[in-house]
Amino acid sequence: MQKAFVTDFDGTVTANDFFHIVTDGYCDEKGLQPWYDYLAGKITHLQALTAIFRNVKGSVAELIALIHKIQIDKDFLPTVQQLYEKGIPVYIVSAGCDYYIRELIGDVIDKYGITLIANSCDYSETEGLKMIPLSKESPYFSEKIGVDKAAVVKELHSKGYEVIFAGDGRPDFAAAELSEVVFAKDMLLEKCQNAGLKTEKFTNYGDILNYVKSL
Repeated sequence: MQKAFVTDFDGTVTANDFFHIVTDGYCDEKGLQPWYDYLAGKITHLQALTAIFRNVKGSVAELIALIHKIQIDKDFLPTVQQLYEKGIPVYIVSAGCDYYIRELIGDVIDKYGITLIANSCDYSETEGLKMIPLSKESPYFSEKIGVDKAAVVKELHSKGYEVIFAGDGRPDFAAAELSEVVFAKDMLLEKCQNAGLKTEKFTNYGDILNYVKSL
């Protein structure tokens, strides 16, 4: 059966999250309250990120400099190259913003035909970074996180693919539950283990690269 590779971005493709860069540089304790509200179940993940990202203000040049503090895993590109050579399509599915993902790896996305599914954003130097979720008409729309990662896996299954999934956070769990092979770390690994879901623990993309080479 054909295989497809689906990966989260922040904390999975990257060594550090845009979220943490924003909270470390722009948020005091009050600014972090939306995240605490999300963890307590009072608001959605999308609402929390939208509120927190609005704290990012300044020139576009400053935003670009902020984005480039994100570190891409050194083995991500070799993994994509291996997948491309083996004819395995790659999907990056993120609850973050397509803007910073494209700023960092837009050339890789275009060169290897990667499908990027993520929220959009609108940036104003005075109003900050505003998250814009997918259209409600999109098959991948999620009211909670903007992007329904599980819907991407379901669609790939409907097309006859087995799915290899990689992720690290809460929003990844529903997609992981449906996937044939799961690479997990951090909070996703903990949730998978608690649910008795078979996973491959990974610390960086080198672990995924070794698996892809074996296919």
